[in-house]
Amino acid sequence: MAQQQGNGLNGDAAEPAVLTLRDYVLPAVTGLQSCIQSPAVATNNFEIKPAILQMVQSTVQFGGLPTEDPNTHITNFVELCGTFKNNGVTVDAIRLILFRFSLWDRAKSWLNSIQANSITTWEALALKFLAKFFPPSKAAKLRGEINNFSQFDGQSLYDAWERFKELLRKCFHHGIEKWMLVHNIYNGLCGTTRTIIDAAEGGAFMSKSANETYELLEEMAMNNYQWPSERDRHKKVVGMHELDVIIALTAQVASLIKQLQQNFMATQVMQIQAVYHNCGGPHPFEQCMVVEMNNSIAMEQINIMGNFNRQANNPFSNSFN
Repeated sequence: MAQQQGNGLNGDAAEPAVLTLRDYVLPAVTGLQSCIQSPAVATNNFEIKPAILQMVQSTVQFGGLPTEDPNTHITNFVELCGTFKNNGVTVDAIRLILFRFSLWDRAKSWLNSIQANSITTWEALALKFLAKFFPPSKAAKLRGEINNFSQFDGQSLYDAWERFKELLRKCFHHGIEKWMLVHNIYNGLCGTTRTIIDAAEGGAFMSKSANETYELLEEMAMNNYQWPSERDRHKKVVGMHELDVIIALTAQVASLIKQLQQNFMATQVMQIQAVYHNCGGPHPFEQCMVVEMNNSIAMEQINIMGNFNRQANNPFSNSFN
């Protein structure tokens, strides 16, 4: 006897629908939710303009590559969100809605892997983002570069100062006090640069406060940028391409000189053999006085060519080209 299903009209509970095996293996769309919980908006006519979405996707993008700076991405994204506002919509709501459109590739995959509806504030989202793409190991590496900063050979004060500030910007949470930052940059400068700074302050640089010394370095670096010295302006570092050209030219000159020597020696041998045939004496070729005299002349000329070759290859010689 077949079992009848209740219809629920006479108090009978409706039986659950029977699922087939296919229903268990088919994907479901109910679990595909964003980790960012949609913020409550006090207005009914709020919408993100397509132009704003296009601006975010074309100017502020982060893919999670090692060469990308997450701090810079957060800064640029916040600046873009600050260019517009809607009545009844908070700043956090705008940032939470737009931030997902600023990610792509690995960064987008990371955002989709977070538990659904687990992020409700902008601060929580920014902290999760920085914890993922700016780990403590990267911060420790940048902090070490700040503490062990040194000026490159031939680098101007302005370039060294800008490079130091770039390290501070990449790791703004370095936690190093200002007096220690000034101490690091001052010790990292070369002796000539430190002498110039001390001379500008009459030897009283280290007797000033951290704020005063920081502003002084900023002012001197900007002055160095606006009024570079003639030595820095005309300084030229020989590159690898120029060295390769010099080496190639030197090899060509050496090959040419060697070829000239070989041609000269072959010509001398032919002249000596011609003199021997004209002599016609009964003695062997090696005992001919005419041949010996010509050999002496030939050796003297070869020595002259050898001396010229050594002078041509000697960079300290007056004849070196």
